[in-house]
Amino acid sequence: MRSFFGKYKLFAIVFSIISVIIMVLFYNALQPKKTLTIYQPSMVNTDLVDSTVQHVKKYHTITDFSLTNQNGKTVTQKDYEGKIYIADFFFTTCPTICPIMTRNMVTIQEDIKEDDDVLLLSHSVTPDIDSVTQLKKYALEKGVIDAKWNLVTGDKKQIYELARKSYLAVLTDGDGGPFDMIHTENFILVDKERRIRGFYDGTKTEEIEKLMEDLEILKASYKNSEQSP
Repeated sequence: MRSFFGKYKLFAIVFSIISVIIMVLFYNALQPKKTLTIYQPSMVNTDLVDSTVQHVKKYHTITDFSLTNQNGKTVTQKDYEGKIYIADFFFTTCPTICPIMTRNMVTIQEDIKEDDDVLLLSHSVTPDIDSVTQLKKYALEKGVIDAKWNLVTGDKKQIYELARKSYLAVLTDGDGGPFDMIHTENFILVDKERRIRGFYDGTKTEEIEKLMEDLEILKASYKNSEQSP
């Protein structure tokens, strides 16, 4: 009799474990997939967006660009084609938020250095000061990996328009100059289709953690689409 109940006890335990596993699998399968917002100019603080694009409600993408990196190489959208990337705006002589932003970008660089799908792009908002030589000096000091991270300078008008019309991330200075700007702490997550998928405060640890979580969600969305029939 004891042997009979012993066999059923083992069956009950195994059945219970299998039932729990099945329930967990069903629960996970029924959970909605996490997705990221596709940001449009009309969804962003108007102080950060050029007036000519504030009305745009769909199909917004980062425009073509041609800038020069810390190695004197021309960098264009072609270098980021088919890649996810994180962009920001800075200047090498900034004494306030830039050092914090750069430290956090270095941390991100460490996390993605083996990930071929993700790159970094930092635009100087004082290109007249941030020459190639100055950017190279800064890159060496901060530990920039050239293959992962471009620090770019170039025509101030182009950088201004990228900041205000494409990345929706930079304030105007308000001193009367046509292309004067003050950068913000924003890090911008851009997908493989050149669409903005998130804005993050580059000075805050918790925002960087959120950025990295969102990066994983974005990467998973591409993996899932590749697996779909």
